[in-house]
Amino acid sequence: MASIPYHDRDGYIWMDGEFVPWRDAKIHVLTHGLHYASSVFEGERAYNGQIFESRKHSERLHRSGRILDFDVPGTVDQLEDAKKETLAKSGLENAYVRAFAWRGSEMMGVSAQENRIHLAIAVWHWGDYFKDKMKGIAMTHSQWRRPDPKTAPCEAKAAGLYMICTLSKHAAERQGFADALMLDWRGHVAEATGANIFFLRDGALHTPTPDCFLNGITRQTAIKLAEARGIEIVERTILPEELPTFSECFITGTAAELTPVRSIGEVEYKPGQVTEALVNDYSDLVNGKVKNPVV
Repeated sequence: MASIPYHDRDGYIWMDGEFVPWRDAKIHVLTHGLHYASSVFEGERAYNGQIFESRKHSERLHRSGRILDFDVPGTVDQLEDAKKETLAKSGLENAYVRAFAWRGSEMMGVSAQENRIHLAIAVWHWGDYFKDKMKGIAMTHSQWRRPDPKTAPCEAKAAGLYMICTLSKHAAERQGFADALMLDWRGHVAEATGANIFFLRDGALHTPTPDCFLNGITRQTAIKLAEARGIEIVERTILPEELPTFSECFITGTAAELTPVRSIGEVEYKPGQVTEALVNDYSDLVNGKVKNPVV
């Protein structure tokens, strides 16, 4: 499926309350969301017919909309029902689920007070984000930094915030890397281009404080899984010069799940026992083999 363009596939997309043939799910070229990034989205995964942490994603989509000064149509419960219907109509048990909302085309300009808010849900097959996951991925450093929260709505999963992520990932891939480490505007370690990051040192997991980037739902799950194993979590400012002092590293995200990192630039890590245990714990959790830990 990866080689099939996303605009030219079979199936249906849920759009503004009804199912539309996949190829007919279109918007006008003067849609405000296209020109001014006035859109929010969620990336979710379904395992064995169940969308993992679905409600948390639906609640965050509504919260992101409010941060961008619009209300996502319908209630959280209605969005939950629509996602389940779309997943069922897709015929897929294991899939990626994308729910997203955007400002329409009634007005064109910075101001869009009268624009209709649209909502759509698409579901498609998606395998592992990275090949040979347990070997660990090689990362480089991004030239772009996560912005000061006073300059961008960093608590929203907003489309515009991903522009520098695309630039960073493209640059990394051209150099033969899988991803890039982004610093924040202060020069502190922040995250990868689409995932949060963790480091292991002396048995404790260290992770940057999410004060200018999303506190990811998978990130929160990884913390619970680690705490359930009795692993200390240290959420703090991490400086780039500390990277060589850690022994293991992994990233977390809906697409990436839990993926080990074998290097960041010239600093090497070994995907070890702690990382492997958490990768397996996460797999067991999302596949319904164990319950979500309560800590």
